[in-house]
Order: sequence, then C-alpha cells, then structure tokens
Amino acid sequence: MKLYSRIILIFLFLCSLNMSVSAQGIKREEKPPLRERLFFGGSFGLQFGTITNIDISPIAGLWILPRVAIAGGPSFMYYKFYNDKTSIYGGHFYSQYLLLQDLDNILPIGLHTGIFLHIEDELLSLESDYWRNPSYSSNRFVANNVLLGGGIRQQMGRRSFMHLTALWKISDSGYSIYSDPEIRISFSF
Repeated sequence: MKLYSRIILIFLFLCSLNMSVSAQGIKREEKPPLRERLFFGGSFGLQFGTITNIDISPIAGLWILPRVAIAGGPSFMYYKFYNDKTSIYGGHFYSQYLLLQDLDNILPIGLHTGIFLHIEDELLSLESDYWRNPSYSSNRFVANNVLLGGGIRQQMGRRSFMHLTALWKISDSGYSIYSDPEIRISFSF
C-alpha cells in the first residue's frame, strides 16, 4: 500500500509543478471550453492462431489541466488457448501527465511527438473455472491491476493522436493477464 501512496504523491507533485510554473507567467490563458477538453478513443486488438485474443477498450476522457488528462471506460477481452476459452470484462481508469507536449519545439525537425507518464487502475471480472480459483463460490471474481509506465504520442490531426504506451504491473493480483511490459497502441480524438 505504501508503494501506491508514493506513486500518487509523485504524480500529484508533478501536477503541482505544472500549476506553479503556470501561475508565475504574466499572461493568463483562458480555460478552453469543456467540449475542447473532452476526448474519446481507445484501443482494439486482434490475435489469431494457437492463442486467440480479442480486446476492445473504448475510453472517454477530459484534460483537467493543460498537461494532465484523466480517462476511463469499459474493457472486454475474449481469450482462447487451445480448447480453454474465457471472457474478461470490466473497466479501467487512468491518468496521464505530459512531460513534453511537442518535441518539435525543442528539435525543429517536423516531428510533433509528445512524451507522457501513465498510471492506470483496472478492475476485471474473471471466470473462476478458467483461472482455477476454487476459493470463490461464484462463477466470476474481480481482479484489480495497477499499471504504471509511459510512452509517446504522435499527433495525427488537429485533435487526434496515436499513443504508444509501455506499462508495468505494480500490483500483483495473482493473475497474469498482462506481460511485463504491456505494450499498447491506442488512438484519441
């Protein structure tokens, strides 16, 4: 539990640095309207072969500060390994902090890439039979995964981005749903 507290404190510290630097500026920018701070997107994954994996994870989010975004949404995964198959569903919530909004401001090479930190909490409903968990009397049980990492985002349009994220598990629910690192490609607009 101490690890979670430290991670949250570090994240809040980084957010406060952004606010204190912003407060020292002479020119005060107005907050964009809500419709310009909202974003949508998600990820979709397909894998076929010995292992079949289908993953659908839409998101809706809000830029709460110019460099801090929060988002969340449902998750659905279908997983099949030989004759064993399961459906996993639940939800996830994450926060991102942009360390660098646009690399082109530092190196003017026409590459509008940003670098971000990412922390995510995910609650997933798993089938007891598939995960061979006899301690639960019901058909399903909930596993909590906390993931931490970072990545890059590439601007694709005025408000659209592609994100390449690497995440590591920082909590151990006892169920290896992800490998370390978990590599994700997602889109937002």
